[in-house]
Amino acid sequence: MTHKSVENELKELIDDNRADAARWFFKTGPGEYGEGDEFIGITVPNQRKVAKKYKDLGLGEIQKLLGSSIHEHRLTGIFIMTYQFERGDEHKKKTIYNMYLKNVAKGNINNWDLVDSAAHKIVGSYLIDKPRDILYELAESDSLWEQRVAIIATAWFIKEDQFGDTLLISEKLLNHEHDLIHKAVGWMLREVGKRDAPTEQEFLDKHYKQMPRTMLRYAIEKFPEKTRQQYLKGTK
Repeated sequence: MTHKSVENELKELIDDNRADAARWFFKTGPGEYGEGDEFIGITVPNQRKVAKKYKDLGLGEIQKLLGSSIHEHRLTGIFIMTYQFERGDEHKKKTIYNMYLKNVAKGNINNWDLVDSAAHKIVGSYLIDKPRDILYELAESDSLWEQRVAIIATAWFIKEDQFGDTLLISEKLLNHEHDLIHKAVGWMLREVGKRDAPTEQEFLDKHYKQMPRTMLRYAIEKFPEKTRQQYLKGTK
């Protein structure tokens, strides 16, 4: 069982038309956030099926998938890591947690789906009962993807009704220039609101006038229409 076995199975699932659409959807053109990424056109459900088949792949072989130039190889590798993390003992979880963050730093985890599929399940889950200083370091990083990991990881805390880190990291990222961070922060604030609406509204009442419009729209998406309009018009 090697990374080549995984790649060969994925090769059988290639869809050229889907690859063209993915290159557009994940912004791979010059100057875009996914510039130069290679897609071969495989659905996420098919990647998950392959990942489950190879869920016991060695970490060294997973690393080879993560080092691939092909996006679907990397995402399938992340799915395998996540399966192993969920079933692993504390030592295995720590190893996979470190491996994930190292690959973010190396630039192998370099698009929003690669972050969103595992940042909460690996990073957030691992840190649930540990100090979370690393998330604040990531939030201060110059890397868009490390910053997105910082906020998306807190989704795991939100599930446990722990909102403090989400709110503090949201404050740090409030004036970020990139819409991928605006969307991520708004999304996490919305998740806070699903579990504790007053906590989200207290945060918004303090910050909504300086929030980027996209961030605000994501955060208030589930609000009653009257309340949404008050925030959008600045009359809340």
